[in-house]
Amino acid sequence: MFDRIAEAIISRGDLAHLALFVWASGASALLAMTLRDLFAANRRFDEFVRELSLFNRRQSGDFP
Repeated sequence: MFDRIAEAIISRGDLAHLALFVWASGASALLAMTLRDLFAANRRFDEFVRELSLFNRRQSGDFP
């Protein structure tokens, strides 16, 4: 399928548009992967802070 699309674009002389599309697709994919990793890191940090807070409450005697 991609071959037919690429041939149609190249035959009309729109190689620059194809290159721009490939670049934009790659940049969007990298952004999606980066955001996914950032959200996962944020989730792990939040779990760490919650556990640290629980530990501090247990050590101070405030935990029921």
